[in-house]
Amino acid sequence: MTQKPEPKTDWTVWTQPEVAIKFANDRRAGIMGAEDQLTILRQLLPQRDPQSREVWALDMGCGDGILLDTVFSRWQGAKGIALDGSEPMLELAKKRFAKSPNADVAFVYTDFNDANWRDNLPVRSFSAVVSGFAIHHSEDERKREIYAEIFEMLEPGGVFVNTEHVASATPHGEGLFEFAYAQSLTRKRQAEGRNVTFEETLEEVTLRLDKSANRLVPVATQTQWLSDIGYTDVDCYWKHYELAIIAGYKPL
Repeated sequence: MTQKPEPKTDWTVWTQPEVAIKFANDRRAGIMGAEDQLTILRQLLPQRDPQSREVWALDMGCGDGILLDTVFSRWQGAKGIALDGSEPMLELAKKRFAKSPNADVAFVYTDFNDANWRDNLPVRSFSAVVSGFAIHHSEDERKREIYAEIFEMLEPGGVFVNTEHVASATPHGEGLFEFAYAQSLTRKRQAEGRNVTFEETLEEVTLRLDKSANRLVPVATQTQWLSDIGYTDVDCYWKHYELAIIAGYKPL
């Protein structure tokens, strides 16, 4: 077995190009239920008249921009902000939207753990704020603050959709998640013609460098935070082991 790499202690591991690109171009495609997650995101977005007033969406920790792109597929003509504190990730988002010349996207390089992160946004009111596998890197107190800051920026009727990595109830559940993730990733790689074994992939998943940046919180805790802040219709709308979609709306 290979030696476990020296762990990092916070989210900034994602500023390393090799970590960001490895996830975006390889491991992300092996995440269980990826297509279901995008389908549910579309369903959670309120119906909008494309001829109505200007609609903005914010993708926090945008990575390669797949969630914001999904919002655009539901809300034709919407404008978006792709925000990330990792320059390699933001570059991947720029490449995605460069292929869609009609996409109206502003790219913002900033860390949402900074208390003044909203000062870097070109607008402060959103019909939707989405995030994918990003906020779980923040410390718990900061998570709650971020959820409140998002609530302030949502327009009445707006939605916050967080596709997130959450805590298992027990170490047994964590082991089951990593086993299932390694199975899915192995199948994906073998379908691409790569010579990999499940055992190799499981070791990679278990020892992945970015794992130490996780600050995982159970679903129930996070839905309670959202309810306490004032979100309505708060629920976990999808869950598969440690992957979940948590959402809530700002009251009209």
